[in-house]
Amino acid sequence: MTEIQTVPTSSIDPDVTSGVAQFLCPVVVDLVALAVDGKQAHWHVRGANFQAIHLLLDEVVEHAQHYADTAAERVVALGLPIDARIGTVATQTTTPTFSAGFLDSDIVIAEMIAHIDATMTTVRTAVAELADLDPVSQDVAIEIARGLEKDRWFLYAHISAK
Repeated sequence: MTEIQTVPTSSIDPDVTSGVAQFLCPVVVDLVALAVDGKQAHWHVRGANFQAIHLLLDEVVEHAQHYADTAAERVVALGLPIDARIGTVATQTTTPTFSAGFLDSDIVIAEMIAHIDATMTTVRTAVAELADLDPVSQDVAIEIARGLEKDRWFLYAHISAK
């Protein structure tokens, strides 16, 4: 009988991989929630800025999905599973509950900014905690932060007084 040689799923210390998962898994959960609620907002926005906000929300959703995928793939590449099932997301997200039904664009924008801000708190924690733990994983969190800040800026520009 031939002996099968096993190869570790990652060359990184298991304590480091579990630490990475501890900080990137909540990022994935919040990003999935942001994408789902962003789609809800996209379908229900109303008002003078309808078309611009409707289209911008699609971009925010696309970015959130991409960032969630990037963070999840980092965790999985290190050999650990990720749980972003809708039930898990619903119970573990730090994002606020998004209002139901049709909403004026100003309300939609304010709620989406609140979602991004909550997600950014989770992402900033990951950036800080991953600095000494795993700079490669920290880079993933930094990339996500940079993108979310830009999406927030684009949304905020629609309601800014100046």
